Amino acid sequence: MNILKQASLTLRLVKLKRFFGSLFYPLQRDYLERRCYTHQTLEAVEEIGNIEKAEPTKRGGHFYFEEIDLEICFLSAELVQVDWRPGIPPISYAISHHDWAGVEVTFQERENAWVVSSTKLKVIVDADGRLEFHNGLGQTLRKELPPQRRAKLSRQIKSEGWVHQAQLRSHEHIYGLGERAAPLNLRTSADKGKPRTYRMWNYDAGGIYGPGTDPLYLCIPIYLSLHKEGSYLIFYENSFPANFSFQALAVAEFEGGALRYYFTAGSPTQLLEHYTELTGRPPLPPRWALGYHQSRWGYEKEAALQKAAKGFETHDIPVSAMHLDIDVLDGFRAFTIDPDRFPHISELAQELAAKEIRLITIINPGIKADRKNKLFQEGRAQDVFCKLPNGEPAIAPVWSGFAAFPDFTNPQARHWWSRQYEYLLDLGITGFWHDMNEPGVFVLWGDPSLPPYSTRHFMEGRGGDHREAHNFYGLLQAQAAYEALCEYQPQQRPFIVSRSGWAGLQRYAWTWTGDIETSWAGLRQTIPTVLNLGLSGIPYSGSDIGGFKGNPSAELYLRWFQMSCFMPFCRTHSANNTKPRTPWSFGEPTLSIIREFLRLRDRLMPYFYTLAWEATQTGHPLVRPLFWADSEDSNLWNVEDAFLLGDALLVCPIVEEAATSRSVILPKGHWYNFWDDTLIKGGRQINLETPQDQIPILVKAGSILPMQAEQQLMLQLYPPIEKDCQGIVYSDAGDGYGEWRLDKFQMRRNSKELELSWEEQGNYAFPYESVQLHLHAVAAEQAWMDGTEVDLKGKVLECNRFQQVRFEGI
Repeated sequence: MNILKQASLTLRLVKLKRFFGSLFYPLQRDYLERRCYTHQTLEAVEEIGNIEKAEPTKRGGHFYFEEIDLEICFLSAELVQVDWRPGIPPISYAISHHDWAGVEVTFQERENAWVVSSTKLKVIVDADGRLEFHNGLGQTLRKELPPQRRAKLSRQIKSEGWVHQAQLRSHEHIYGLGERAAPLNLRTSADKGKPRTYRMWNYDAGGIYGPGTDPLYLCIPIYLSLHKEGSYLIFYENSFPANFSFQALAVAEFEGGALRYYFTAGSPTQLLEHYTELTGRPPLPPRWALGYHQSRWGYEKEAALQKAAKGFETHDIPVSAMHLDIDVLDGFRAFTIDPDRFPHISELAQELAAKEIRLITIINPGIKADRKNKLFQEGRAQDVFCKLPNGEPAIAPVWSGFAAFPDFTNPQARHWWSRQYEYLLDLGITGFWHDMNEPGVFVLWGDPSLPPYSTRHFMEGRGGDHREAHNFYGLLQAQAAYEALCEYQPQQRPFIVSRSGWAGLQRYAWTWTGDIETSWAGLRQTIPTVLNLGLSGIPYSGSDIGGFKGNPSAELYLRWFQMSCFMPFCRTHSANNTKPRTPWSFGEPTLSIIREFLRLRDRLMPYFYTLAWEATQTGHPLVRPLFWADSEDSNLWNVEDAFLLGDALLVCPIVEEAATSRSVILPKGHWYNFWDDTLIKGGRQINLETPQDQIPILVKAGSILPMQAEQQLMLQLYPPIEKDCQGIVYSDAGDGYGEWRLDKFQMRRNSKELELSWEEQGNYAFPYESVQLHLHAVAAEQAWMDGTEVDLKGKVLECNRFQQVRFEGI
């Protein structure tokens, strides 16, 4: 009893300290900010003035106006960089590709205008600073107004920002901006027709969030436009705080920095290819990462985690990874393991690894500011922390108490941080979960982060404040971690999931949608949030199945789980004050249905893994909006309650309580019902029945869907209605950087025959013992393999490797 009283007293003291920290810190922050910046400012709007000179350059043109100048630079025929100067030039943390091949560019002068063009794009510069962008067909894609430069003068700081505006067509749709709790089309008005404004400032929403909360953890200044004349993409390489809005004008209002942006045109598939050529393609993840992950804030001791892991074995449910939240940390300090609650962490990791379960642990960036904390003393000695104007580390309250924050804009800080992972890797930790890395801190009011004006950063040596560094803080932390894992375990692919980040995060980490509320609205919101992340270059994301805080009903949890089985990152996670949230916690029939869906995800692993490989080549997200299939069909532009998984699968989650059916607008073509092979004509709205143990899943006609069962590759053949079709399967060892293979299949159909040919590429040995061909929606009388007749059992052909199989009498 005395032990319980002591524990209760300790908990109350911790909460009291946390309260006073959350009170004291914002008082200090506001005092520091007032010394650096006062809101009683003089704001001036500077016009660009008349043009004075224009001259061609090797890749475009340079234009000199009275007050500012403009440079147009074609990086490729499809991608153009636009620079309005002056302004603080960005440090190219987001940019991956710097060495561009030569491109042929023409420079023409017209009356009061100049035309700079490649074979794919044309930029028209008017004498007053207006810009127009045309595609190779001469269609006008975008019209921009002259930019405005705004200067705010305060006591010590002159803040110079930009307002950039472009005209929008009445029917134009806008997507992207990173992680948003908003409709898929960002131009959709809020409740009561109020226009939406989107803030560019990575933000810890604090507990839970729901639809309409803005901003969230991962903001990226990129958007994609669809209209009747075509589609284009804009990426602003500016990390300063900004506001975006989309009414008659698309307005981007930056509070500092230079106005540098990139423009590209083409289909949505081409736009993501061009953007990720610039900012980097995602690396191939380890194959296990595409499996199911179980997490909870509340696995307080080893026994709790072991019990959960044992449950998966007992209930015969596949699981690939277990995640440890802040419970595992010693005093909530980064890079520690509590020796009392997790005394045998290395043995635990080995025990899980023997069952092919990886152990993932949380890492927060705040380093407890305590003289007894060796990591803090080491960081201070090496001068790697963010600073205040007086040169002292910037200190703010987090879980461990008052903490200092590594300045990841300092190469020395990134190197110092990367060295800390070795200890945990040696213990058997397989991957890392970066949390609170906006960075987030505890406050009773105001912004829950470091002071934007009074926090100083190294910025690769040129200096700067937190306004500029804040949004890419999580990106640079992920970079340091990724490089550490590559160095210490060069034969394994890193796995990192990061709550925050910026453009280019796809090169280093996955993400998830944070502390979404437990509700049907939260479930519905997850789909457009993940889709817009994908359209912002982040291909691997998912949500906390069932929502973060609260207790979902069995129905809500089941419907959320069914949807998540088709998301790249499939993880259950919840707060520490919720009821247990393992699949068996909800009893039957929920348990059995979840088991079958996870088994289905496992059977689909060749398809998931092939999509992951394709992302490394193209930057295409795994989960895609329906308009990806046909961007010219405006009926698809607003569909936000269904998605494509790759090109073959159309997934229709159930997002309404007690629903027994749902409608969906199909892209053109033909689609097969995954569950019963019914052929459905596309290009229209249909209604689909949905029993509790299913959600509507459709397969595009002409798909070769790879699946697996133990050591057998199962090719699900969904015959094309007219044209020939192709499919690929990517294989390798599932981790590391060794040999690989591509198996390419082509399916041809005529009135009475279906032919499948197989071409192999690469040196990795074929990883399956046999092959099974499944015919869908058609039956055949005979089958021939490489010219020899073979037995056909119903609609299934058992075979080994072949060059050609022909089904006759279909």
